[in-house]
Amino acid sequence: MNTLPVDDPLRVVLHNEVHARPSARIRFPAFIVLVGVFNEGVSREQEWAHLKLLQPDLSFEELQGNFVRLSLGAYTLKWERHTEFTRYSFVQALSSDALAQMPNPELLSFLSLPEGWLANIPGRTFAAMELLLLHDGLLDPKLSLAQAGQWFGDHPLVASRMGNGPHSMVVTDFQLRSNGFERLLVLAPEGTSESRAGRISQRLLELETYRLMALRGLPVAKSVGVLLGHSERDLADITTALQNKASQDQGLLDRLIGLAASVELIHAEHAYRFAATAAYDKLVKERITELRESPISGTQTIGEFMQRRLLPAMATVAATAQRLSNLSERISRTSALLRTRVDIASEEQNSQLLAKLTKGQELQLRLQTTVEGLSIAAITYYVISLTLYLGKAGKAAGLPIHPEMAAGAMVPLVLWVVWWMNKRLHDRLRRVD
Repeated sequence: MNTLPVDDPLRVVLHNEVHARPSARIRFPAFIVLVGVFNEGVSREQEWAHLKLLQPDLSFEELQGNFVRLSLGAYTLKWERHTEFTRYSFVQALSSDALAQMPNPELLSFLSLPEGWLANIPGRTFAAMELLLLHDGLLDPKLSLAQAGQWFGDHPLVASRMGNGPHSMVVTDFQLRSNGFERLLVLAPEGTSESRAGRISQRLLELETYRLMALRGLPVAKSVGVLLGHSERDLADITTALQNKASQDQGLLDRLIGLAASVELIHAEHAYRFAATAAYDKLVKERITELRESPISGTQTIGEFMQRRLLPAMATVAATAQRLSNLSERISRTSALLRTRVDIASEEQNSQLLAKLTKGQELQLRLQTTVEGLSIAAITYYVISLTLYLGKAGKAAGLPIHPEMAAGAMVPLVLWVVWWMNKRLHDRLRRVD
């Protein structure tokens, strides 16, 4: 019997999300290779076909969850597909032959992968790292650091002790080798648990992956900054022209519309990149905090290195994003000013037109009044004329009538009657209105 209502369709997916990318269990000594590629234009089918070269019975359904860990004998492979990139992580135990080459081994040659498999991974490489996990008692951190430096050459090292205790040491130089890989080294005493080794390696590899992804916004910010400089100057010219009442509003409006369109295009193309940079930068800071570093005398910690190198880049990206947002708001305010100016000009033109119409109506009313006065006189003339003819007809018939006297006597009466009828007509029309 079901003890609960029917599950929401996303319940199991959301519940298992916290377990989506568990840390690997890694036994010292070990060699880890991470390759991160941009997956734009790369389908899951292509990645699946490439993974099947390592495990032919791999089903496509296993790649729907964006995370797969494959056990392939001598090594394990972890495949992770993110929004913008895909990561391939290989974990392989170090053989005695590899350890015999210490302290400066070339470990890629010991990686048990088919020839050319790494080079044919679908996508464009943006991160590639070699992470070496070795036992070391860490009794003398400076001595351990000096021995570790032989694997890095003459490059300045960035190193720190990690954890509360601390329990391990990380060493790197953040340099690309001729084979395209960075190198990281983790030293920990014997007895370090496999789960702790997995968490350490995952944090370090994610830290470097997210650092590189965060820096993707810096070239964009620099190129956008140049465009914003031109746009800001154009906006300043338009704002200055607004102060000149002789400038043509239509020309200013066309320029402002073009400027607004170009700025909105920049925002549409790069807003995601700026937001992603902020998100990746936050992840980098979280991973640095999780390392719980303590310094080694004379050497920068990873956190210090990131603060001095990454912080200015992130500040540039954040400032450019804010600059773009501010420019868009300034264009909106300038558009409002121009619309106000156009509205005022339109209202002034409408007032002038209304005044002309009013004046024309007044003239028309005066003319109509004049015409009506003439029409009253004309009607009176015609009525009197008819009366005169009627009197003449009566006189000719023998009636004792003097036509001219009768017509002259009726002029005031007829004039008043015509005027009164005209006035009634006007009163009626006004009542209707």
